[in-house]
Amino acid sequence: MGVKGFVEGGIASIIAGCTTHPLDLIKVRMQLQGESSAAAPPPHLRPAMAFPNSAAAAQNIHVPTIPTPRNGPISVGLRIVQQDGAAALFSGVSATVLRQTLYSTTRMGLYDILKTKWTDPNTNIFPLTHKIVAGLIAGGVGAAVGNPADVAMVRMQADGRLPAADRRNYKSVVDAISQMTKNEGVTSLWRGSALTVNRAMLVTASQLASYDQFKEIIIKKNIMSDGLGTHVTASFSAGFVAAVVSNPVDVIKTRVMNMKVEPGVAAPYKGAIDCAMKTIGAEGPFALYKGFIPTISRQGPFTVVLFVTLEQVRKLLKDF
Repeated sequence: MGVKGFVEGGIASIIAGCTTHPLDLIKVRMQLQGESSAAAPPPHLRPAMAFPNSAAAAQNIHVPTIPTPRNGPISVGLRIVQQDGAAALFSGVSATVLRQTLYSTTRMGLYDILKTKWTDPNTNIFPLTHKIVAGLIAGGVGAAVGNPADVAMVRMQADGRLPAADRRNYKSVVDAISQMTKNEGVTSLWRGSALTVNRAMLVTASQLASYDQFKEIIIKKNIMSDGLGTHVTASFSAGFVAAVVSNPVDVIKTRVMNMKVEPGVAAPYKGAIDCAMKTIGAEGPFALYKGFIPTISRQGPFTVVLFVTLEQVRKLLKDF
């Protein structure tokens, strides 16, 4: 397949990414809910004025914090539209296009090459273990290439939830990357890259391997023929598997990439593990599945659009 696999995967990925961008935006906003309480220590009250000359003045009285109500995907989406207009649902879409061009084109094309090389020429069988390994490799390489666009996309999507004075106000993905390089150094473009690579390996292995596996099972068992019904069923199933596997890493990745680092001020998180520990400590283990509903709501349609488009693009380009 060679270059054609990259072209086919790139076209399908860009279409899928742009189509489902509003759902991805809502997912990012939901994953960042409650983050301030996770990173900040609980407040204390020092009652010096009430007890001017007593030992109590030297003590801190803990004031219990009241958990902030969590908004669902519909509430988050409506709030975005009400505050910033419908166009705000596509904030950061330029970064999505660049991310899909770099990340998904690479992973889809590389997976296609490995699939061709590792498929038994006699039986035409591509074993599940080989599919998973091919997905892990393709996802890791793709994520390393696309990380700068991923960081820019997360920041542009998250900007609207910040107070006006704290917003970064990136004009485009190019402006975002330029400002990050200027203000935070080139290394900021690969902030959270370990998480991005890990997530991409999990997503690609579960998504692409699951799609191929479900598709093979459906066709071999004569449940459906190799057509639109099979493609939709296999792709939605693959999207669900990918969402379950990747959501915890995605939450941590989003928070690490979005954290604001200023000179002379300690960063909210020291790294991925510190972020995970603080998140679980402040919000409980289920916080790692925060935003799961919009994740599956986005991952399902994204995967369906991705593979249905891919199958159609393959038909169009089969003679090239």
